[in-house]
Amino acid sequence: MQKELFLGVLLAVLVVSCRSSFEKVRTSNDGPLMLKTANKLYADKEYFKASTLYDIIFTNFRGQKEAEDIFFNNAYCNYYLRNYETANYMFTSYGSTFFNSSKKEEADFMAAYSIYKTSADYKLDQTQTQKAIDLLQTFANTYLESQRVKECNKLIDELRLKLEFKMLEQGKLYYNLQHFQGAITTLENLLIEFPDTKNEKEIRELMVRSGFEWAENSIFEKQKERYLKTVEIADFYLSKYPTGKNSDIKEIRKKAISKSNNPLYNGYQDTSTKN
Repeated sequence: MQKELFLGVLLAVLVVSCRSSFEKVRTSNDGPLMLKTANKLYADKEYFKASTLYDIIFTNFRGQKEAEDIFFNNAYCNYYLRNYETANYMFTSYGSTFFNSSKKEEADFMAAYSIYKTSADYKLDQTQTQKAIDLLQTFANTYLESQRVKECNKLIDELRLKLEFKMLEQGKLYYNLQHFQGAITTLENLLIEFPDTKNEKEIRELMVRSGFEWAENSIFEKQKERYLKTVEIADFYLSKYPTGKNSDIKEIRKKAISKSNNPLYNGYQDTSTKN
């Protein structure tokens, strides 16, 4: 019991001693000492403490050779602390401030990569995802011979897949909520934005189903036009996927043709602006 108490007291003393040591350096106003300590903390992955000291001493070394490494290391401190927006700002500022540095390419990449790390789950807002794509693409276009271009392209593909999946899920949600016009519009836009999607068959099948249901739930004045649109979408699907399980699509097409031939539509002129 006494041994455990002694060890506890010793540990507490050591913690206080270490904390006091850092505080003494932090408040010392000794630039070289703070820089040496910050670099040691950075090497030991004590990023919060290192960043604290780098923030304090940067102005002291502005215009001196040490300033470049202080700025660069502090940017990485924020990255490792998951302060990705701050890291992006600092890496970007580093690239524009030290534009002749041998580390500029790395800084520009990390500026983009920091925003990549802020990309949210597909269910959430994707503003940061698009921003990351733009920054990574800019890097790839700027450093055509860089070994990092391959990594950029890989990350861009990953992010674009997330955007594609979000649009597909949104189209499905519209369909399930019986907002069939919204489903068709979303799915059409998906195919425009992602023409190489591997989900094209699923997308076009859902477009056929959405088109038919939209016609079914439309006012009389709009039905014929939308049944014929469904037939058009189904024809394209069947021409692109002539084999496989497509009996449902054929049946929907058959129903759409039959309903579009309703004699009540003959001679009727649509003057409605309603859906």
